[in-house]
Amino acid sequence: GQPLGPRRLSLKPVPKLPNMEAFLDEALAKVKRQARGCLAPELCFQAVRAATQSPFAAGVRREQELFQVLLSSGQAQALQYAFFAERAVSRWATPSGASWSSAAPQPVRRAAVIGLGTMGRGIVTSLVKANIPLVALEQDLENLNKGRKAVMLLLEREAMKMEGGAQILDFHNPARLQFTVDFDLLHDVDLVIEAVFENMALKKEIFHKLSKICKPGALLCTNTSALNIDEIASATNHPQQVIGTHFFSPAHVMRLLEIIYGRHTSPTAIATAMQLAKALKKVGVVVGNCFGFVGNRMMFPYVQQAVFLLEEGSRPEAIDQVLEDFGFKIGPFRMSDLAGLDVGWRSRKDQGLTGPSLPAGTPARQRRGQRYSPLPDLLCEQGRFGQKAGKGWYLYEKAGGRTATPDPWLLNFLSQYRDTHGIQTRFIDQEEILERCLFSLINEGFAILAEGIASGPEHLD
Repeated sequence: GQPLGPRRLSLKPVPKLPNMEAFLDEALAKVKRQARGCLAPELCFQAVRAATQSPFAAGVRREQELFQVLLSSGQAQALQYAFFAERAVSRWATPSGASWSSAAPQPVRRAAVIGLGTMGRGIVTSLVKANIPLVALEQDLENLNKGRKAVMLLLEREAMKMEGGAQILDFHNPARLQFTVDFDLLHDVDLVIEAVFENMALKKEIFHKLSKICKPGALLCTNTSALNIDEIASATNHPQQVIGTHFFSPAHVMRLLEIIYGRHTSPTAIATAMQLAKALKKVGVVVGNCFGFVGNRMMFPYVQQAVFLLEEGSRPEAIDQVLEDFGFKIGPFRMSDLAGLDVGWRSRKDQGLTGPSLPAGTPARQRRGQRYSPLPDLLCEQGRFGQKAGKGWYLYEKAGGRTATPDPWLLNFLSQYRDTHGIQTRFIDQEEILERCLFSLINEGFAILAEGIASGPEHLD
């Protein structure tokens, strides 16, 4: 029987706190840091700020205005496009006529992962989290023990994030996760993911072995990031069972799984790999076979432009800053340090772009008639492999450290390099950095689409 007036929250005055402005300024700085380039979180913050400064009705009006801004923004359209694109890619098709509607996946009751380096560890973690029993294999006991330690550490961390934690994952149970150096234990697995380093001879040797040991119906997957799937498949008696499953680093975190079919890959194999992506809560994207496939092939010219900008007078932290402010989670140089500079170096040596197989008399900054920058190669020759070495494009607090700080050594090294090659430095503005990096990436995307390596723009995006 009492009036509701005084109980109505919207009629109560907002309590005034003494340090309100300082608190809000601090909160805004934090939002800007976390929401790099994204409008919505900042406008949400402005709506909350309006609630502290105006009466309820005025605050609601302000919130409606802010919402209208977002509703008609390019970012809202882009996010909606991304939402539908992620769902569209599950309806895959290949030029030969195989497609999602006619191919059925095989069940995967037991899997195996070969190689417990950075990628292998992340893949093992993903499979354990998806409740798929598996065997993890290394070439010798020393690498096996090192890999086991690292995997256990990753799984402990993942378990802490989950409700019910370690009991749910049950990763100490050998029936769920078994470590071995014995290839014969792979005779009854339904699917193998090879994650050794990028070397064609080594991969072919492993696939030749698998083709003899595994049951004929087992799916043989390679986590290569650029090598030819058909050449790997040629080492087996079952090329129709060979497929690329390219995880992105760190493999237990990144949601993209690039699925690459070769000339002989069966529709069942593609359907099984797509089903695996779903079980791992990843977005599987089916693409064709070419050097670098789609993800890395688009990445090459993007990173290359960033290095050219460095040659011409920019700094790693300036380029990273521009791309991160634009909305990328991580700039090209921090990304290279995280992935390891030696990975690309090894690939360039295999391609004869650098190292002992480079023909004598090749100009330092040209390869096959195209502009080339030897800067990443020179860094690797100095042992600067990125985070794992404690130094790369940046300096880290220790080997394996994560906090990147600009390195005075690098600035000195760059200025000597420019002197050696007679490069005039100039001021490079943000617009030029953004356009040169992004346009190279976009143009490569169009080339991939034109060649039919990706079946639609959503796959690229």
